[in-house]
Amino acid sequence: MANSYDVPRVPSVDKIAADERAAKFKTRSIKKEAKLKGLKLVISMIDLTTLEGQDTPGKVRMLCRKARRPMLQEGLPTVGAVCVYPPMVPVAVEELKGTDINIAAVATYFPSGQAGLGERIDEVKRTVEAGANEIDMVISRGAFLAGEYTRIYDEVAATKEACGDAHLKVILETGELQTYDNVRLASQIAIDAGADFIKTSTGKVSPKATMPVTLVMLETIRDHFLKTGQMVGMKPAGGISSAKLALRYLAMVKETLGDAWLDPDWFRFGASSLLNDVLMQIEKQRTGRYHSERYLSIS
Repeated sequence: MANSYDVPRVPSVDKIAADERAAKFKTRSIKKEAKLKGLKLVISMIDLTTLEGQDTPGKVRMLCRKARRPMLQEGLPTVGAVCVYPPMVPVAVEELKGTDINIAAVATYFPSGQAGLGERIDEVKRTVEAGANEIDMVISRGAFLAGEYTRIYDEVAATKEACGDAHLKVILETGELQTYDNVRLASQIAIDAGADFIKTSTGKVSPKATMPVTLVMLETIRDHFLKTGQMVGMKPAGGISSAKLALRYLAMVKETLGDAWLDPDWFRFGASSLLNDVLMQIEKQRTGRYHSERYLSIS
């Protein structure tokens, strides 16, 4: 762990300007071949997620089978990852054997993060040993709001070390950070501490992912890249359930970060219901009519 950390001075965010710019992306309309290409790209970027207290091995197996084959139609990609609680990782490992679908797990006592650092680190190590190759951790929002920025840095850095070869996604829980300036600072601290991805939300707190907050985080990633040449990934999560909205997020990524980030290695959606709407829109593009949702599995 770091003995000291020079807290970065980040630019203040003009909230009005950020809101206005994000609102412009909501007016974008993508048509025909570009839309179909974008929809397939969205599928490849989805972290298909189940994070409920009632999760069972059977439910996770069904989710994994949908991840492997989203629809009977040929030519569709697999999703980017399946995201589950740590006890369900062995089930996902068994079901996804032989695929290139990542196995993500929420750790560090998700969603509150209210446990000692040693306990959180132990959970990360157990989860990676069980087969997860991506870890989604939550920062201590109370510590951040109390101004304990070095503690946040140290905890993320320690978690990154515990991940070994697994990628680390750092969840800021932006709905609890109160201001865009806080979102910008928390993003930069997470990046400095070694985050492979920064992520908006657990999906358990409102507001969840929003386009303005995502834009602030994308701009942090952009400025870090321009300064260091280091790419960092982005994952908005929670509340993104329509294909139309997902495509608008892709437009925002393209215009803020460029084509290099239009890749599941660098951009993901944390979602559970998004996939079905994307599949319905693809069927509409293919046949000219909407596929009934009753033909799609809930998971």
